[in-house]
Amino acid sequence: MQKSVNVKRLTINSAFIALSVILERFLSVRIAFFGVEGVRIGIGALPIFLAGFIFEPLDGLIVGALADLVGYFVSPMGAYMPQFTLTSALTGWIPAIMYKYAFRRKLNFLSLFVAIGTGQFITDMIMVPYFIHTLFKVPYAVLMPPRMIGYPIMLFIYPLLTLPIMKRIPAFNKETL
Repeated sequence: MQKSVNVKRLTINSAFIALSVILERFLSVRIAFFGVEGVRIGIGALPIFLAGFIFEPLDGLIVGALADLVGYFVSPMGAYMPQFTLTSALTGWIPAIMYKYAFRRKLNFLSLFVAIGTGQFITDMIMVPYFIHTLFKVPYAVLMPPRMIGYPIMLFIYPLLTLPIMKRIPAFNKETL
């Protein structure tokens, strides 16, 4: 019984990785600054969140990291930078940790809003701009304005998309997944 549960979990997480790569690499809008991708607007993080929320925070971390690695090999955009794999991994881990421990897996808009918002603030508003500035010398004055517009928009879109998906997962518990 335990073996089939692990196969289901692995299969679902693999699908989340593939979906994240497709949404992030091929169905996102990219805005470049000084020849470097400054902002990517899309919902590629949604499957990463779902992996951490449905299973465990470690699943979100692994799905996030592997989605970035697979995405790089499928559609590279410059040299590989492990810093961005770290931020992708934390995109799945931070919200899942908050959802599991701070909100005790209470499924509502507010819990998802705070969990996703905190994770996205740390990764998208602090870490990614820092890495882009450090690696490519892009000024913060160029990096931050688009992020200050995109972050509040995505702050509402991600929970709005996540909540109905989570509510529709049949028998949302570990026994069936």
